[in-house]
Amino acid sequence: MSSSSPVTPPRLQGLGPIITPDTRIVVLGSFPSVASLASQQYYAHPRNQFWPIVSALLGLSGKDDLRLQPYATRLDTARAHGLGIWDVYAHCQREGSLDSAIQQAQLNELHRLREWAPGLKAIAHNGGESARHMRLTQALGLPVVKLPSTSPANASWSFERKLAAWQTVFDEFGIGPPTTP
Repeated sequence: MSSSSPVTPPRLQGLGPIITPDTRIVVLGSFPSVASLASQQYYAHPRNQFWPIVSALLGLSGKDDLRLQPYATRLDTARAHGLGIWDVYAHCQREGSLDSAIQQAQLNELHRLREWAPGLKAIAHNGGESARHMRLTQALGLPVVKLPSTSPANASWSFERKLAAWQTVFDEFGIGPPTTP
């Protein structure tokens, strides 16, 4: 005997904020992928371009490339450069990793960003689903930008095109490799 009732997707818990008082820009994704939730690491899917883009923007290559570093080192490096990482959703129901499958989402406490990061200069939404909540982040009185998603689902943008868009924002808010006098 088969049941015709729809299957409810699982209720998922997101990851905590990677934000310090010295955070100058916070990148807000939508919600962690299946790979990220399984490993409890932001942007853990091997084809997600977040860490390769951040490595390039920070001038890290070769053995220093963040993709080759343990996750704790990636986070330490991000924090040291004033980069915060979080998601707009704290919980949701979803099958798979696509943003289009997100249901019953509950927002994170985005209104607390300035409290947690008094040095915050800007908020960057990583992709369209995150950017749907720009109205909330704009209420914080900071510059808010929408960046092209680093997700492998955003295949219409090349790595180089994404990197150029992210470079503009990182340069504007002083996130990048140290400059030598």
